[in-house]
Amino acid sequence: MAIQILTHIPARKALFRLRTLHLLMIFAGLLAPAPPLWAAPDAPPLMLAKVYRPGISLPDYWASEKYDGVRGYWDGEKLLTRGGERVAAPAWFTAGWPKVPMDGELWAGRGQFAKALSTVRQQTPDDAAWRTMRFMVFDLPAQGGPFNERIPALNGLVSQIDQRWVQGVTQVKLANQQALQSLLVKTVNLGGEGLMLHRGASLYKGQRTDDLLKVKTHEDTEARVIAHIPGQGKYAGTLGALLVELPEADGKPGQRFKLGSGFSDAQRQNPPAPGSVVTFRYRGLNDSGIPRFASFMRVHENMPKHAGS
Repeated sequence: MAIQILTHIPARKALFRLRTLHLLMIFAGLLAPAPPLWAAPDAPPLMLAKVYRPGISLPDYWASEKYDGVRGYWDGEKLLTRGGERVAAPAWFTAGWPKVPMDGELWAGRGQFAKALSTVRQQTPDDAAWRTMRFMVFDLPAQGGPFNERIPALNGLVSQIDQRWVQGVTQVKLANQQALQSLLVKTVNLGGEGLMLHRGASLYKGQRTDDLLKVKTHEDTEARVIAHIPGQGKYAGTLGALLVELPEADGKPGQRFKLGSGFSDAQRQNPPAPGSVVTFRYRGLNDSGIPRFASFMRVHENMPKHAGS
C-alpha cells in the first residue's frame, strides 16, 4: 500500500518521505545508524592539528600557509589519503620518489579545493588535471628528531626529487601575536585558507596534538551525516537540514545536532549521503557542547574504503 501511495506523489517528495521514515526509525531505535568513520583501519598514523588559542608561545613554533587541498601521505611506495585510500595518481607524478615517507597536501591552488578533491577521487587518473596538481610536503614522519631538524632534511629531499610539482612548504618564525595576525590576514586576502603552527621541538606523533595548530579566521570541524531532515516552506520537497554526529570525545558518544544552513539549492536537491563526512564552520560551542551558528562548507576530503570515484 505504501508503494502505491508514493507513486501518486512527485518523485522528490516520495524520496523525502522515505528519508523521513528512515530518520524516525533511527530515533526509535529500530534501525542502527552506520558505524563511525573516524578510525579507518588502513588510515596512516598522521599527525593532526588542534585549534590555535591565544597564550601559545609563538617563538616556539614555525608558521606556514594552511593549504586547502587533500591530505596526501607517501608511504615510500604508494600515495594514500588521510583515510588510507590509495590515490590513483599518474605514474609520472610519483616517478622517482624515494622510499621515504612524506606527509603533505595534494593541492590545486588557492580556492581550488573542489578541483583538487575531484582529481584525487578519480579512479582513472585525469592526466591533464594532475598536471595542475602539486604535492606540498610539510613533514617527514619517519625522519626522527625534532621538527627543527626535519625542516632542512625535508628541503634537502625535495631538492633531490627535483620535480616542479613536489614542493617543500615554506616555514617562517613569528615573534608575537601581532605578527601572526598580520600574516593570517595577508594569507587570507590572497585567497589562502589560514595558517599552520608547528612546534620546533616536537617529534612526529600519529595523533592530534598541541605540537601542530591550525589558525583560521573561523573554526571548522567534521561530522558524520546520520540522516536527512525534509524541508518545510520554501524548502518543501528538498533538504531542510542534515542530522549529523560529532566524533566521540573522552570516551563519550558523539553529540548529534541539525546542520541546516550553508547549503546551495543544488545541494539541497542532492544532499550528502548518510554515512558521508561533512565539514562545517561555527563560532564557539554552547553549554551542552553543540557548535553555535554551524554552517555547511563541503563534503569532507576523506574517501571511505571501497567508495566509488
